[in-house]
Amino acid sequence: MTADEAPTAPGDGGAGQSKRPPFDTSVANQARIYDYLLGGKDNYEADRAAVDAVLKIAPELGFTARENRAFLGRAVRYLAAHAGIRQFLDIGTGIPTAGNTHQVAQAVAPEARVVYVDYDPVVLAHARALLKSNEAGATEYIDADLRDTGTILDEAGQLLDFTQPVAVTLLMILHVIPDSDDPHALVARLMDALPPGSYLALSHLGAELLDQQKSEGFQNVVRRQAQQQYIGRGREEIERFFDGMDLVAPGVVRVEEWRPDLDRDEEVKSALWCALGRKR
Repeated sequence: MTADEAPTAPGDGGAGQSKRPPFDTSVANQARIYDYLLGGKDNYEADRAAVDAVLKIAPELGFTARENRAFLGRAVRYLAAHAGIRQFLDIGTGIPTAGNTHQVAQAVAPEARVVYVDYDPVVLAHARALLKSNEAGATEYIDADLRDTGTILDEAGQLLDFTQPVAVTLLMILHVIPDSDDPHALVARLMDALPPGSYLALSHLGAELLDQQKSEGFQNVVRRQAQQQYIGRGREEIERFFDGMDLVAPGVVRVEEWRPDLDRDEEVKSALWCALGRKR
């Protein structure tokens, strides 16, 4: 099955038109799956069953989820502490847990402003209750699909100043966008609206980072139990998201290899590429 033949991502009504996914606890949900992988409590039996089935096939995916969250923290700290970024646009927020973008950024720069974007009703309910800014900064939530870049930019522009650099984070979201929706063009539209000195951080399922047997088994589970398709993309495709940008060292690497806090000597490897780039 090619990416263009894959089932559309949840909420896609075809031709790039999105609609809200139903709240159905009998069907595994991407945000709740990630929550369970991170040890959260905002999940249901269907989510846990899907994760358990996936981990039997590819146990490294539990490590992958945890390392993705750790990458978020390191990237946001770098952006706030070293790059001087004070504005963040976090798209594909997921269910709030410890170490959210605004918490990391505002620990470095209390005046940091963060706009979260998601379209999942499960995420929406938790975000409005839990994503609270400190008094010096600001935090807002936009109810929108990544494919609706116009809405995202219009609403984010009410809090963020697009004449000043903004960091966009797209973690573990682009691999649910099929090629038919042109994810590279979506990212380009977002970055084109931002000034030079803005940044893009992303993580993405790597086509080469799971062997074929594990990849097929994983895809079968998420297609059957979550009614979703994850589209792995190769390293060169990941680099294309950063056209017009300079990659921050070490470039495109697995999430656990991006400026790790500690030296690692683990045999387990993640299945995610990641990178951080600065707009020229």
